[in-house]
Amino acid sequence: MGEALAAIKRWRDGGQAVALATVVATRRSAPRPLGSKLAVSEAGQLAGSVSGGCVESDVAIRAREVLESGRPKLLSYGIPDEDAWEVGLPCGGEIDVFVARVEGELPDPEIPQVIFTVVDGERAGERWVSDDDEVMRTQLLERDGERVFAEVLGPPPRLLIFGAVDLAEELCRAAQGLGWRTVVVLTHEDRWDVPALAGALGSDAFYVGALGSRRTQERRRAQLLESGISEEQLGRLNGPAGLDLGAGTPAETAVSIVAEILAVRAGREGGRLRSSSERIHA
Repeated sequence: MGEALAAIKRWRDGGQAVALATVVATRRSAPRPLGSKLAVSEAGQLAGSVSGGCVESDVAIRAREVLESGRPKLLSYGIPDEDAWEVGLPCGGEIDVFVARVEGELPDPEIPQVIFTVVDGERAGERWVSDDDEVMRTQLLERDGERVFAEVLGPPPRLLIFGAVDLAEELCRAAQGLGWRTVVVLTHEDRWDVPALAGALGSDAFYVGALGSRRTQERRRAQLLESGISEEQLGRLNGPAGLDLGAGTPAETAVSIVAEILAVRAGREGGRLRSSSERIHA
């Protein structure tokens, strides 16, 4: 999103009209998540992506039509049945892309807010902003007979890492590759483990993990209970942290921990995709 918004600002400052294409619905194995964006200038410049290259050229053509007419379009791509669409997605997924001319001020993706956009019907393109937490995740809604895309914005996840060890460095590297923000507390003493975990378990963090052997985990859990942490709070502790990937090196362990964080955030168990009947992408 950042790439597209930066390009839009640059092009508009240069006097160009710009159209913005946004993925508003996905079905099956879609190549890009909801909210993915492709900006198209009237000069034909592109920034961002809605499909990783599968349908960008066609979206760019449609975007130029939107710029000329001023009327938004809702496009569908994929192969939903035996009849192939004009442009298909090799991965077998389907996506709906809403294309509209960029008008007014651009949203600040760092500010927590939900942007609602009507994507079809007579009011297609109408937009409003809310910050009352009525919607918690980006999704396509049905409201009063209209399809409305609700896009949840806000800063990227922040990962707090307690411990000045080589794994902390690898965790920072892995998290930054996902666009997360990292903060490392430089400590390597057992006496800080329980206070740090107690504070984390009492917060609204969606993931709390702890390194250490199973024996260390049991001792730490007992200490946390003694410190006043409830059984319910203790149930949030992921320890030993990480998925069972057979990790050995600090870099491999960092991958397993980041993978578990992603799974928890998406409400998944983190098993093998070939054994799952759920959608491949959350």
